[in-house]
Amino acid sequence: MRCSLRGVVSDVRGGVYFEALRAVVDDLDALGVSHHVLFLEADEQTLVTRYKETRRRHPLAPEGSVAAGIGSERSLLAPLRDRADLVIDTTGMAAAALRGKIAEEFLPLAATTKMALTFMSFGFKHGPPREEDLALDVRFLANPHYEADLRELTGLDEPVVEYIARDGRLGELYERLFPLLDFLLPQYVSEGKAHLVIAIGCTGGRHRSVAIAEHLAERYRSHEGIEVAVAHRDIDKRPRGG
Repeated sequence: MRCSLRGVVSDVRGGVYFEALRAVVDDLDALGVSHHVLFLEADEQTLVTRYKETRRRHPLAPEGSVAAGIGSERSLLAPLRDRADLVIDTTGMAAAALRGKIAEEFLPLAATTKMALTFMSFGFKHGPPREEDLALDVRFLANPHYEADLRELTGLDEPVVEYIARDGRLGELYERLFPLLDFLLPQYVSEGKAHLVIAIGCTGGRHRSVAIAEHLAERYRSHEGIEVAVAHRDIDKRPRGG
């Protein structure tokens, strides 16, 4: 079965086209034309960080702060947000998870060939993730934060992985976790789930959770019916607690 999803993407930079968008939606309603309004948003800090990464000025605050521009943008977009059939908070969400969420909401199940599986690391002290389906607390493992030579490293570094694994508890975790996921993942695929987010949390989201998310992603990347992504929500936040 072939299915296509066509859409128009707009933001406040659209000028006159953006201003006319509400009228277009009203016309579609009046004509009885089937349509959906999808609204994507994120928290202020995430949006500020994204603008800094792109090195672009906010279109509503070319000479002012990004935060001020974001505030103005929220006010302008509020009427469209109220009209949305679906609002997705993309804070901490990987691209694969967002793609899967949209596919799950708007495409027939038969059109989605693979389940988008995201392993997300996070730090509990920065708040829980908003989109997880399953969450795993790994704060019982040895914390590299308390080792001066490891504190500035992350779970992407082999010395950190070796430190976490040295007392054997990480291996024992995998011995129990792999059979559980080996059972669950095919069930979700056969059920037609379009995306699944498995969140792994430690204290700061830089060491233990990162190492485990990477290992799980590597293990399941070749599994049939699954498209694997990995996201590290808090890896760039300054270390103050592992």
